[in-house]
Amino acid sequence: MTASVPLPQFLPKIVTVWREGYRWADLRADAVAGLTVAIVALPLSMAIAIASGVGPERGLYTTIVGGFLVSALGGSRYQIGGPAGAFIVLVAACVMATGVEGLILATFLSGFLLVAAGALRLGTYVRFIPYPVTVGFTAGIAVIIFASQLRDLLGLTLPGGEPAAFVAKVQALWAARGTVTPAALAVAAGVVAVIQGVKRWRPGWPGMLVAVGAASVLVAVLGVDVATIGSKFGELPRVPPAPALPVLDAGKLWAALPWALSFTLLGAIESLLSAVVADGMSGRQHRSNAELVAQGVANIGSALFGGFCVTGTIARTATNVRAGSRGPVSGMLHALFVLAFMLVAAPLAGFIPLAALAGVLAVVAWNMAEKEEFWQLLRSGRAEAAVLLVTFGLVVFRDLTEGIVAGFALGGLVFIARMSEAAEVEGEMPFATDDGDRVICRMRGPWFFGAAARLGSVLERIADRPREFVVDLTDVPMVDSSGVRSFLLLGRKLARRGGRLVIVGARPAVADAFRHHGVEARFLPDLAALDVSANSAGG
Repeated sequence: MTASVPLPQFLPKIVTVWREGYRWADLRADAVAGLTVAIVALPLSMAIAIASGVGPERGLYTTIVGGFLVSALGGSRYQIGGPAGAFIVLVAACVMATGVEGLILATFLSGFLLVAAGALRLGTYVRFIPYPVTVGFTAGIAVIIFASQLRDLLGLTLPGGEPAAFVAKVQALWAARGTVTPAALAVAAGVVAVIQGVKRWRPGWPGMLVAVGAASVLVAVLGVDVATIGSKFGELPRVPPAPALPVLDAGKLWAALPWALSFTLLGAIESLLSAVVADGMSGRQHRSNAELVAQGVANIGSALFGGFCVTGTIARTATNVRAGSRGPVSGMLHALFVLAFMLVAAPLAGFIPLAALAGVLAVVAWNMAEKEEFWQLLRSGRAEAAVLLVTFGLVVFRDLTEGIVAGFALGGLVFIARMSEAAEVEGEMPFATDDGDRVICRMRGPWFFGAAARLGSVLERIADRPREFVVDLTDVPMVDSSGVRSFLLLGRKLARRGGRLVIVGARPAVADAFRHHGVEARFLPDLAALDVSANSAGG
């Protein structure tokens, strides 16, 4: 059975679940989980779409098409795909720069880039992003989402468009503070209170749907004068549009490509983080490269139906696991349940107040901020705090991609510095041998470019006098080209002075690297072989 799948890392999890045996009991459990997730996804999909600068119907298209494909083709049993809060800032900026057509084209291109990333097996490397980077990034996104909802939360009226940049946005909102609408503020506060109350006293209930539904009924019955989906966007369509290719002329492609790259990077990170969370909750193991390919196909499909960026969503995925999902079928059913709502009850969505959806996203922002982890990292050391704050600051005040790249680079530098500090050189005093002085030097830790730069001069000083310089590499797990070069120069220096370099206990990979680069040395298995070889070395 396994031999028929040449690349098992790309095998969708639904095939694995089917091979294990899928029964009616599993289908019932998946139907309940899928309905639970759909109830959560309904208000979120529309809220995220509106906050991203597009119509709420596009959030539903993204959930229906993208969510179905992510579950059907993905490498995680429990991943739920759809529009994500982390994309709000990028999507809104893309819409402002290129329009909705540019957004759809960027989503389409991002799909192919994600498929390519999975095919090149880059999924494993995406998971190497340092923890302070993910916490700083998530906290920054939470701040941006909350700031983006202040206008609807407070019912503010801005004389012009709302600025995209964080500082300019806050300044514009502060300047409009005199236009607060008490009714909108009351609706938003009530939604937040209901969501938190349901979470505390009835945790099994769908708090977001209860809060939004109650707010919609009260606003409609009491005739409260607040903006609603219907007043701003009109009636939602009952069915998704027919699939259509985006416009692919050269100018639009070049304009959309930078956004596509940003969507790809953020989508890969968000999806695999969500899959890791699901693994931790369920004890399963996802296939990262299959997941990237599925995310790519889902983005292509979403764009064809007028949707936007699809990614794995941590909150909905966690809800899926807690609701008793048995596999990807629950995610596919969640998309079909949302489609059923659109077919049957789309007109009802017009009564939903925008302030209610803003309250939902305010709760989402608060929950995703990872506040305890943020403060813990601030106290854990200056290096972690620096990576965290640089990532957070750049995400909030500059750009999401810049924050990720800069945080990853700074985290890499911190790792290099710490690995360099882990490398040690211990040299013994020289003692007499039959053919001159000998020094035994013991090294510990990885010998790579950071350690070579820091400790290379120590080796040269130890090797200044003896005729025979013995280096014990028993505790050196790896060596890179910079580390090999330091030994190459050391061997040549000793040879010019009539001495010799003896390398003891090198692991096969380390010894092969030395021999491949022509290091002039005698290789021995251990220190016990040193005296035995000394008698034959002169012959």
